[in-house]
Amino acid sequence: MHVLVIPRDHYPDLAALTAAGDGLLAEVAEQAAQVANDEGVAETGYRVVFNTGAQGGQTVQHVHAHVLGGRPMSWPPG
Repeated sequence: MHVLVIPRDHYPDLAALTAAGDGLLAEVAEQAAQVANDEGVAETGYRVVFNTGAQGGQTVQHVHAHVLGGRPMSWPPG
């Protein structure tokens, strides 16, 4: 499973979202947890990823969280 959680307000990356201090980061995290619950992976485990900057894999300049689950995740990622 791979679902994106995308805030409506524009922030170019996670740092900008965090600096806004308006509670939106907490809302994105809550929505990611809700997606994991709705998709049935909350109990077995899931990963939430924010790609930030070119070397971090960010290709879209609008912050969004990737919710990944439904399979074993390896470490380190990438």
